[in-house]
Formats: sequence, C-alpha cells, structure tokens
Amino acid sequence: MPIRNLVFLAVAAIVCLASWAARERDARARRFGEVLGHIDRAYLEPVDGEALFATAVEATVAKLDEHSAFLRGAARDDLESLLDQQFGGVGLELGIDDRTRAVTVLAPLPGSPAWRAGIVAGDVIEAIDGTATAGLPLRTVIGRLRGRPGESVRLRVVSRSPTDTLDPGAAPTSSSREVALVRETVKVESVLGDRRRPDGSWQWMLEDEPGIALVRIVSFGEHTAADLDAAIEALDREAAGRLRGLVLDLRGNPGGLLGAAVDTCDRFLDEGVIVSTVGRRAGAAEAGVTRRAEPGAALAGVRLAVLVDGLTASAAEIVAACLQDNRRATVVGSRTYGKGTVQSIVPLSDGRSLLKLTTSEYLRPSRANIHRRPGDGDDAVWGVTPDAGFEITPPAATLERTRGWRRARDLGDQGPMASAVPRSIDPVLATALRLFSRPATELGGEEETAGHAHQPAAGGE
Repeated sequence: MPIRNLVFLAVAAIVCLASWAARERDARARRFGEVLGHIDRAYLEPVDGEALFATAVEATVAKLDEHSAFLRGAARDDLESLLDQQFGGVGLELGIDDRTRAVTVLAPLPGSPAWRAGIVAGDVIEAIDGTATAGLPLRTVIGRLRGRPGESVRLRVVSRSPTDTLDPGAAPTSSSREVALVRETVKVESVLGDRRRPDGSWQWMLEDEPGIALVRIVSFGEHTAADLDAAIEALDREAAGRLRGLVLDLRGNPGGLLGAAVDTCDRFLDEGVIVSTVGRRAGAAEAGVTRRAEPGAALAGVRLAVLVDGLTASAAEIVAACLQDNRRATVVGSRTYGKGTVQSIVPLSDGRSLLKLTTSEYLRPSRANIHRRPGDGDDAVWGVTPDAGFEITPPAATLERTRGWRRARDLGDQGPMASAVPRSIDPVLATALRLFSRPATELGGEEETAGHAHQPAAGGE
C-alpha cells in the first residue's frame, strides 16, 4: 500500500476518534441543558436559572477534590485579593466580638487610611455610611468597606478607654466619633519582621539575639518575592556585616502562588532543583516541569533555619522542602500539612466567575511526595518533617500565649507583653536559635545542616 494511503488512514482514524470524543462531550452537555430546560419550564415553583446552574457546577467540582472550586461573587474577589495581595478599601482587619457581637477592629493595616485616621485595635465600627453594622454578617461589613480607590466612606467609630477610678469593677468609658475616609489601594503585607516600629516599618534583627534576623512569610502572592528582596536589603543594613543567621518563619502559612515559592527558594540557592511538577498531560500548564535555581544567592554563608508547623501548607511546603533537600537550611518545628497539588485559575467566559482546578502535583527535589492523600497515616510519605533534634510541638496553651504576644508586637504595642524577649515566649524559635550557637563542625559543616535532607519525610506531629 502506498505510504500516502497509510498516512491518510492514520489521519482519518485520529479525526474519527476526536469526533467521537467531541460527540460524547456534546451529548453530555445537551443532556445537562435538557435537564435545566425541563426544570425551568415545568418545576412547581419558579427557579433562578443562574443560581441553579452555579449549584450544579459547584456540586460537580466538589466531586473532584477539596482544593478545586467554582468561584463567583465575593469568593472570587477574596481569592483575587489574596493572590494579588492588595484591594481597594480602608485597611481594617475586623472580627465579631464573642460577648457583644459588635464589629470590632482587630488591627489597622499600617499606612492605610484607617491607620492614619487613628483607628486602633478594640475600636467598634458602629455604622458605615449611616447604616448600622449590628447584626450584619462580617462578610457584608467588609464588602461595604471595600470599594474603588478614590471613593469616600464614613464610619461611626466607638472607642473604649479605662476609667480613672481605682475601682476594678468600674466599666470603661466610651466615646463615639464620625470618621471620613477615602478608599485606597491597600497592600497586604506577606513578609514581616520581628517587631513593628512606631512608624510602621519592621525591625528585622531579632531582639536580644546579636547577629540573628527574623523574616516571617505569611503567604505567597504577587509581591512576596519583591518584599523579600526589600527585607534582605534592610536587614543587611541593620546587621552592618554582622549577620550570623536568619530564621525564616513559615508557621501558619497556607501557601499561595507556586511562582512566588519558586522565587523565594531561588533567593537562597546558587544551584539545584527547587521543585518538580507532574500532571495528567505532558503539555498541561505546570505539568512535567522541573524548576531549578539560577546562579547567584542572597546571604551566602549565613546559616538558615526554617520554622514550620501543621498549618504550613502548599507553596510554603515547597520552600521548606527545597531548602532542606538542598542542605541550605535546618527545618524546625512540627510536621507540615501535606498539600502538594497545584491549582490553575481559569477565568470563565462570563467574566464573573473562575474555575480553580487541580491540574498537577509537585514533588520535592529528592522526588519524595508532599501531598497527603485521603487515608494516608503518619507512616506514609507526605509533608515536610523537621530535622532530627529540632522537632517540637508546643501545647495549645503555649501556642495561644505566643500568638497573643506576636499580635501585640505586630501592632507596635510598647506594653510589657509585647516587650517580652522572643526566646522566652516562643519555644519553637528558641529551639531554632540553638542552631546558631553550635559550631559548624558540630553540624557537619555549613552545607550539612539538614542531616536527613535526602530521606523521605516520615513520622508525625
């Protein structure tokens, strides 16, 4: 048979298979539309077709895994703000008081309109543009505060202050005031230091620990790598050539953008694999790719400790695993969460909704697994396990005290609680500081601090 005939048959077979697959997909789509049509025409009560469609898609995506989702409205806005690390608003972190159910300020974001207006933690937002906040869901309150930069919003703020009396049972006094604010593009910080200065900037050198710096990364978004660069430049100036060690705190970090995690690892490595991603199709986005470090590393020769816990997840686990496997850092704390899949964000044709779809998973440089699948126990390979001798899981009461102390320092509080020396109140940090008091020879050399870096993660919290 002539070669051209064989080629024709092969092409015809491929076209037939593609047509069959497309027909099957189209048939399912027609059946889905048929069901919605019957409901719309014949169901006993009128239904909102858009809401019904959204519910059907949400149910479909929920069948896939816990990280895939169909997002619209406020959920879409929340995701975009999280990844963009900015939003239009006044810069308030809010909560609902457990006792009074009032909308209460947890913290103003430094430099924001609310911060400049003197709104402080503990203030109550009683009304927004003349509408009372009592009884409103927190999401609704936040939605009313956010908006287009340049737009104005008026708040009625109630501040409480202690009384001058010595009677411990006396109730605090309160005062109400109207505050007019203009919304701005508020940048959400993801790279934090040890303590907030009065001007809102960070003190990067760890208090009472000469030559040791603390950098906390609380999420990975669009600005994280640039903010980390700025932090490294600032602590270089603060240390004035005396920097002996850096503590990179990833505790409680839920992750974020894969690219931001890769860039963060690249800052500390001169060479080596950062992470590998594998997916269903070789041509899929983020699938079948190995990311490697580019030449040139910040803080070369400076010892590095990475703090993790059970809430350290996703992109944060990439950073911890990468620095551990490349023997660049010692990992301290407790075993991480074990979320090792990549979600692609797909804007849909309506312009109002997104599909967050799991498209691949990632492996640490040693090729060990990070993702914890349903049914995986403590003996399975997942997550990132701290280095031998640096495992610590403080009790709940200690963690609560540490969180309170840390929040006070983040707000620039000058009181006795915030002034406590870090080593004395944060046992995980104190454990990491042991690393910097030991000679390099005792650790097997500057490049050997992660003793089991090439072993798969094992053990439990």
